[in-house]
Amino acid sequence: MKVLDNYDLQLLQLLQENCRIPQAELGERVNLSAAAVNRRIKRMTDDGIIEGFTAQIRPDALGHPLTVIVEVVVESERIDLHDTMRKSFRKCPNVQQCYYVTGESAFVLIMAVRDMAQYTQLTRELFFENNNVKRFKSMVAMERVKFGTQIPVTSD
Repeated sequence: MKVLDNYDLQLLQLLQENCRIPQAELGERVNLSAAAVNRRIKRMTDDGIIEGFTAQIRPDALGHPLTVIVEVVVESERIDLHDTMRKSFRKCPNVQQCYYVTGESAFVLIMAVRDMAQYTQLTRELFFENNNVKRFKSMVAMERVKFGTQIPVTSD
């Protein structure tokens, strides 16, 4: 991993809070020129430290009020079967996050859906039609207590 100095860490913290802050203002806040800020952001983006800049949208604002967390247990650990599952999860726009995990489950998915009817249809496509899914467990979120994408920034 690339070494990040205190300026980089300050910039990352500010960008996580609001990536629309103009570079001149970022420079003022961390005591760098706008050009230096631009170079650092470009370097961190090129190095893959910054993966992208996005807007966080409330799921219910676009008609997806239900969040479903799904644990998927597989029949076989064969890598080709896992790769096929990964591709299907990546391709599905309702899968917001997918993690390959340790333990009994192989994958944990976070999904945003319109309603239970849509989720039922997705279970058919993603799980029942996949011969490598042994079983899956669904948990419907009753309330979003906390949601975030910020990574803790420290200089330690």
